[in-house]
Amino acid sequence: MFSKKKITVAYTIEQCTKCGMQVKRKFKEGDVLFVNMTKCVSCDGLTMIEKIFGESTDQ
Repeated sequence: MFSKKKITVAYTIEQCTKCGMQVKRKFKEGDVLFVNMTKCVSCDGLTMIEKIFGESTDQ
């Protein structure tokens, strides 16, 4: 009867090229796929953006 509003939140997955550890975080302006980002907190390797996606939730 009543339609629920759907909200989509964009997320970015960063993965370490050395140890493979993945971190999910909210999308930031300027995120680009397959670009080296920061140092890995686990092994000091470099992280790369592997995936950008959205998740929808009802409000």
